[in-house]
Amino acid sequence: QVQLVESGGDSVQAGGSLRLSCAVSGNTYTTYCFGWFRQGPGKEREGVAALYTDSRNTYYADSVKGRFTISQDNANHTLYLQMNSLKPEDTATYYCAAENRQGGSCWDGQVLFAVPPTAAGRGTQVTVSS
Repeated sequence: QVQLVESGGDSVQAGGSLRLSCAVSGNTYTTYCFGWFRQGPGKEREGVAALYTDSRNTYYADSVKGRFTISQDNANHTLYLQMNSLKPEDTATYYCAAENRQGGSCWDGQVLFAVPPTAAGRGTQVTVSS
């Protein structure tokens, strides 16, 4: 079982930057992708970014493409989400996610985390003011 603990959320002004971290522990042997999704107040879950461990391919939601970068530090068992040029609409609770099920996916060709992932953290709050 994979455990994920997010940190790094904060309140920033529009145009600012934040880096979210996700400490990964537990049995990650079968985990084939990690990523981030978010849920804003009154909004549905939205996949933000994903990284496949074997290919190192990354995928982003159109809403964050060019502004957010997902990366992984295997030595420190940490997943990151660098967020630049933040906008008020980025305000949300951000969750780290991991997928290891056969038939599951972080990216199905159109949507990130179309179904809830195998594991997710408790989230970290990001608030962007205008």
